[in-house]
Amino acid sequence: MTAMLPPGSTIGILGGGQLGRMSALAAAALGYRCHIYAPEDNSPGMQVAAARTVAPYTDAAALARFAAAVDVVTFEFENVPAATLDALAPLVPCRPGVAALRIGQDRIAEKRFFEQAGIPVGPWRAVHSLEDLQAGIAELGLPAVLKTTRMGYDGRGQAVLRRPEEAAEAFERLAPHPLILEAFIPFAKEVSAIAARGVDGTVVTFDAVENRHAHHILDLTFAPALVAESVAHQARAHVAALATALELVGVLALEMFLLPDGTLLANEMAPRPHNSGHWTMDACRHGQFELHMRAVAGLPLPEPGRHADSVMKNLVGPESFAAWPRLAAAPDVALHLYGKAEARPGRKLGHATRLLPCGTLANTSEPDLLAPL
Repeated sequence: MTAMLPPGSTIGILGGGQLGRMSALAAAALGYRCHIYAPEDNSPGMQVAAARTVAPYTDAAALARFAAAVDVVTFEFENVPAATLDALAPLVPCRPGVAALRIGQDRIAEKRFFEQAGIPVGPWRAVHSLEDLQAGIAELGLPAVLKTTRMGYDGRGQAVLRRPEEAAEAFERLAPHPLILEAFIPFAKEVSAIAARGVDGTVVTFDAVENRHAHHILDLTFAPALVAESVAHQARAHVAALATALELVGVLALEMFLLPDGTLLANEMAPRPHNSGHWTMDACRHGQFELHMRAVAGLPLPEPGRHADSVMKNLVGPESFAAWPRLAAAPDVALHLYGKAEARPGRKLGHATRLLPCGTLANTSEPDLLAPL
């Protein structure tokens, strides 16, 4: 399928979390219906979708019915089993596609792909055994970060090694094996950039942003990142090159470490809309969810057109979420709540984006920028 999907077509989304919810809302604005497939009933995405399937990702019969009910399939997070897309691909177009999904699911495959695409990465070693880990520590030094290759996110599935005697316990605790050992990077800032790539190979990119974390979960995103113009250009070039190398159709995020000397090192990618791109919903003419749905549907991709500076704040856990009435009353803040039934500690429940005139970030103190958030 290369033609544009006509309005009224149905886009299938694997996964029903907040990214699926915001994708479905963006699709609706373009005239499309969305059908959410997820194992959990009443997920945030299902609350705003035209149709739902509640079934395991391994249910072949349910997947076949789902494929017959939609015109194209995408996914909202990369922990959907690759076998699920293998089952769907012969029946319905799947975008971004199983190759991007498989690479995004495996940190070792991801690092190798970065290197093949010419994107710099920090030193790393694959760890299949305790002997591999000890050899890696000898080569990379300490501190270093030991991570699972699959299923880790928001700080889960990793351990910071500071002393050699911590290696054995961390190796046994983290599973499944193999693991990956990464040199500890003394970065100045974490920067990310997002690209959207269409069916015809057109690539557009959003401004690079600075991300800050709390308890290993994204807390704040500043857009645009206050970095040298050459750094911002390089960040966008890296994510565009990666989207092209993957032959991706959809949206791709690339997280990078900015070193004090201005070097950028790729850390992780996400072949889907990303938390660090939520600011685009309100500060751009065309946000990341709209561009993802446009790409998946075969529509042309316009330039994002940032029209404001912004600071995005994640609402994580009950204490942060409790601020929503105040945020809803702030005149320059856009509030987005995800409809989750339970406000558990560590759970992303919404986000708020403060919008400011272009150029404000560079000329305003940080306390003043964060005051309404």
